[in-house]
Amino acid sequence: MRYELVIFDNDGVLVDSEPISNTILAGYLTELGHPTSYEDSLRDYMGAAVHRVHDLVLERTGRRLPEDFDDTLHARVFAAFERELVAVDGVTEVLGKLVAEGVPYCVASSGSHERIRVGHRKTGLDLWFREGNVFSAQDVGRGKPEPDLFLHAAERMGVAPERCVVVEDSPLGVTAAKAAGMDVYGFTAMTAAEKLAGAKGYFGSMAELPELLV
Repeated sequence: MRYELVIFDNDGVLVDSEPISNTILAGYLTELGHPTSYEDSLRDYMGAAVHRVHDLVLERTGRRLPEDFDDTLHARVFAAFERELVAVDGVTEVLGKLVAEGVPYCVASSGSHERIRVGHRKTGLDLWFREGNVFSAQDVGRGKPEPDLFLHAAERMGVAPERCVVVEDSPLGVTAAKAAGMDVYGFTAMTAAEKLAGAKGYFGSMAELPELLV
Protein backbone atom coordinates (compact mmCIF):
# COMPACT_ATOMS: atom_id res chain seq x y z
CA MET A 1 0.00 0.00 0.00
CA ARG A 2 1.43 3.35 -1.03
CA TYR A 3 -0.01 5.31 1.92
CA GLU A 4 1.35 5.25 5.44
CA LEU A 5 -1.86 6.45 7.10
CA VAL A 6 -5.54 6.22 6.16
CA ILE A 7 -7.67 8.96 7.73
CA PHE A 8 -11.39 8.29 7.80
CA ASP A 9 -14.12 10.87 8.18
CA ASN A 10 -16.71 9.54 10.61
CA ASP A 11 -20.27 10.59 9.78
CA GLY A 12 -21.37 9.00 6.53
CA VAL A 13 -18.09 7.13 6.07
CA LEU A 14 -17.78 4.94 9.15
CA VAL A 15 -21.29 5.30 10.57
CA ASP A 16 -24.47 5.87 8.58
CA SER A 17 -25.41 8.94 10.60
CA GLU A 18 -25.97 11.71 8.06
CA PRO A 19 -29.66 10.94 7.33
CA ILE A 20 -30.40 10.77 11.05
CA SER A 21 -28.51 13.86 12.17
CA ASN A 22 -29.53 16.09 9.27
CA THR A 23 -33.21 15.18 9.65
CA ILE A 24 -33.02 16.16 13.32
CA LEU A 25 -30.98 19.32 12.65
CA ALA A 26 -33.38 20.51 9.95
CA GLY A 27 -36.36 19.88 12.20
CA TYR A 28 -34.83 21.66 15.18
CA LEU A 29 -33.81 24.73 13.17
CA THR A 30 -37.30 24.91 11.69
CA GLU A 31 -38.78 24.61 15.18
CA LEU A 32 -36.66 27.60 16.24
CA GLY A 33 -37.98 29.74 13.39
CA HIS A 34 -35.26 29.07 10.83
CA PRO A 35 -37.06 27.01 8.14
CA THR A 36 -34.65 24.34 6.96
CA SER A 37 -35.30 21.29 4.80
CA TYR A 38 -33.36 18.04 4.97
CA GLU A 39 -31.76 18.97 1.63
CA ASP A 40 -30.80 22.39 3.00
CA SER A 41 -29.13 20.77 5.98
CA LEU A 42 -27.12 18.39 3.82
CA ARG A 43 -26.02 21.22 1.55
CA ASP A 44 -25.02 23.64 4.28
CA TYR A 45 -23.89 21.51 7.21
CA MET A 46 -22.88 18.01 6.10
CA GLY A 47 -19.32 17.40 7.23
CA ALA A 48 -19.17 20.55 9.35
CA ALA A 49 -18.70 21.17 13.04
CA VAL A 50 -21.71 22.56 14.89
CA HIS A 51 -20.17 26.05 15.08
CA ARG A 52 -20.91 26.37 11.36
CA VAL A 53 -24.64 26.13 12.14
CA HIS A 54 -24.33 29.04 14.56
CA ASP A 55 -22.24 31.05 12.11
CA LEU A 56 -24.55 30.61 9.12
CA VAL A 57 -27.75 31.28 11.05
CA LEU A 58 -26.28 34.48 12.51
CA GLU A 59 -24.95 35.56 9.11
CA ARG A 60 -28.26 34.95 7.37
CA THR A 61 -30.72 36.18 9.98
CA GLY A 62 -28.81 38.36 12.42
CA ARG A 63 -30.17 36.16 15.22
CA ARG A 64 -28.22 33.93 17.54
CA LEU A 65 -29.28 30.39 18.30
CA PRO A 66 -30.24 29.61 21.93
CA GLU A 67 -27.43 29.03 24.40
CA ASP A 68 -28.60 25.46 24.93
CA PHE A 69 -28.79 24.72 21.19
CA ASP A 70 -25.79 22.39 21.14
CA ASP A 71 -26.91 20.43 24.20
CA THR A 72 -30.45 20.00 22.89
CA LEU A 73 -29.31 19.03 19.40
CA HIS A 74 -26.81 16.50 20.72
CA ALA A 75 -29.34 14.96 23.10
CA ARG A 76 -31.81 14.45 20.26
CA VAL A 77 -29.18 13.09 17.88
CA PHE A 78 -27.65 10.74 20.44
CA ALA A 79 -31.05 9.35 21.38
CA ALA A 80 -31.74 8.64 17.71
CA PHE A 81 -28.30 7.05 17.33
CA GLU A 82 -29.10 4.65 20.17
CA ARG A 83 -32.27 3.61 18.35
CA GLU A 84 -31.21 3.57 14.71
CA LEU A 85 -27.49 3.97 13.98
CA VAL A 86 -25.59 1.30 12.06
CA ALA A 87 -22.07 1.12 10.64
CA VAL A 88 -21.61 1.84 6.95
CA ASP A 89 -21.87 -1.44 5.07
CA GLY A 90 -18.49 -3.03 4.45
CA VAL A 91 -16.41 -0.69 6.60
CA THR A 92 -15.30 -3.35 9.08
CA GLU A 93 -13.98 -5.44 6.19
CA VAL A 94 -11.90 -2.45 5.05
CA LEU A 95 -10.55 -1.93 8.56
CA GLY A 96 -9.72 -5.63 8.80
CA LYS A 97 -7.68 -5.43 5.60
CA LEU A 98 -5.75 -2.42 6.89
CA VAL A 99 -4.94 -4.26 10.10
CA ALA A 100 -3.88 -7.36 8.17
CA GLU A 101 -1.54 -5.26 6.03
CA GLY A 102 -0.19 -3.32 9.00
CA VAL A 103 -1.41 0.04 7.69
CA PRO A 104 -2.20 2.59 10.44
CA TYR A 105 -5.57 4.32 10.32
CA CYS A 106 -7.52 6.86 12.34
CA VAL A 107 -10.72 8.88 12.34
CA ALA A 108 -10.79 12.68 12.03
CA SER A 109 -14.30 14.01 12.52
CA SER A 110 -15.96 17.41 12.70
CA GLY A 111 -18.16 15.87 15.38
CA SER A 112 -17.38 16.01 19.08
CA HIS A 113 -15.54 13.24 20.88
CA GLU A 114 -18.79 12.36 22.62
CA ARG A 115 -20.62 12.05 19.30
CA ILE A 116 -17.88 9.78 17.95
CA ARG A 117 -17.93 7.60 21.09
CA VAL A 118 -21.72 7.27 21.11
CA GLY A 119 -21.80 6.23 17.46
CA HIS A 120 -18.89 3.83 17.70
CA ARG A 121 -20.23 2.18 20.84
CA LYS A 122 -23.63 1.63 19.23
CA THR A 123 -22.16 0.18 16.01
CA GLY A 124 -19.29 -1.82 17.50
CA LEU A 125 -16.64 0.35 15.87
CA ASP A 126 -15.21 1.10 19.30
CA LEU A 127 -13.37 -2.21 18.87
CA TRP A 128 -11.46 -0.63 15.97
CA PHE A 129 -11.01 2.92 17.22
CA ARG A 130 -9.50 3.69 20.60
CA GLU A 131 -8.36 6.96 22.17
CA GLY A 132 -5.05 7.00 20.31
CA ASN A 133 -6.57 7.07 16.83
CA VAL A 134 -9.66 9.22 17.34
CA PHE A 135 -9.48 12.94 16.52
CA SER A 136 -12.17 15.59 16.65
CA ALA A 137 -12.48 19.21 15.54
CA GLN A 138 -12.67 19.86 19.30
CA ASP A 139 -8.94 19.15 19.38
CA VAL A 140 -8.02 22.02 17.08
CA GLY A 141 -10.80 24.59 17.37
CA ARG A 142 -11.48 24.94 13.65
CA GLY A 143 -13.36 22.26 11.73
CA LYS A 144 -13.49 21.46 8.05
CA PRO A 145 -13.02 23.04 5.47
CA GLU A 146 -9.91 24.21 7.33
CA PRO A 147 -7.04 21.68 7.16
CA ASP A 148 -6.19 21.88 10.87
CA LEU A 149 -7.91 18.65 11.92
CA PHE A 150 -6.27 16.48 9.27
CA LEU A 151 -2.86 18.00 9.93
CA HIS A 152 -3.32 17.41 13.66
CA ALA A 153 -4.25 13.76 13.07
CA ALA A 154 -1.23 13.20 10.84
CA GLU A 155 1.10 14.82 13.36
CA ARG A 156 -0.27 12.78 16.25
CA MET A 157 0.01 9.59 14.20
CA GLY A 158 3.57 10.48 13.18
CA VAL A 159 3.03 10.52 9.42
CA ALA A 160 3.87 13.31 6.95
CA PRO A 161 0.77 14.81 5.28
CA GLU A 162 1.88 13.79 1.80
CA ARG A 163 1.96 10.14 2.93
CA CYS A 164 -1.65 10.26 4.15
CA VAL A 165 -4.90 9.54 2.34
CA VAL A 166 -8.30 10.80 3.48
CA VAL A 167 -11.65 9.06 2.95
CA GLU A 168 -14.42 11.67 2.80
CA ASP A 169 -18.03 12.09 1.74
CA SER A 170 -18.56 15.85 2.04
CA PRO A 171 -17.38 18.84 -0.04
CA LEU A 172 -16.07 20.51 3.14
CA GLY A 173 -14.01 17.43 3.96
CA VAL A 174 -12.53 17.16 0.48
CA THR A 175 -11.56 20.83 0.62
CA ALA A 176 -9.91 20.33 4.02
CA ALA A 177 -7.94 17.28 2.88
CA LYS A 178 -6.69 19.04 -0.23
CA ALA A 179 -5.67 22.06 1.83
CA ALA A 180 -3.72 19.71 4.10
CA GLY A 181 -1.75 18.41 1.11
CA MET A 182 -3.27 14.94 1.28
CA ASP A 183 -4.81 12.68 -1.33
CA VAL A 184 -8.53 12.20 -0.80
CA TYR A 185 -11.04 9.69 -2.13
CA GLY A 186 -14.69 10.65 -2.30
CA PHE A 187 -17.37 8.26 -1.04
CA THR A 188 -20.41 8.81 -3.25
CA ALA A 189 -23.05 6.81 -1.37
CA MET A 190 -24.81 10.06 -0.42
CA THR A 191 -22.93 12.77 -2.29
CA ALA A 192 -22.55 12.90 -6.07
CA ALA A 193 -18.98 12.83 -7.39
CA GLU A 194 -19.35 16.26 -9.00
CA LYS A 195 -19.94 17.75 -5.55
CA LEU A 196 -16.68 16.21 -4.32
CA ALA A 197 -14.55 17.91 -6.96
CA GLY A 198 -10.83 17.70 -6.29
CA ALA A 199 -10.82 14.15 -4.98
CA LYS A 200 -8.26 11.79 -6.48
CA GLY A 201 -10.95 9.19 -7.14
CA TYR A 202 -14.46 8.14 -6.22
CA PHE A 203 -16.18 5.02 -4.96
CA GLY A 204 -19.79 4.16 -4.17
CA SER A 205 -19.23 1.03 -2.09
CA MET A 206 -16.71 0.28 0.66
CA ALA A 207 -15.82 -2.90 -1.21
CA GLU A 208 -14.17 -0.70 -3.85
CA LEU A 209 -11.98 1.27 -1.46
CA PRO A 210 -9.06 -1.15 -0.83
CA GLU A 211 -8.21 -1.26 -4.53
CA LEU A 212 -7.94 2.53 -4.63
CA LEU A 213 -5.43 2.57 -1.78
CA VAL A 214 -2.90 0.11 -3.18
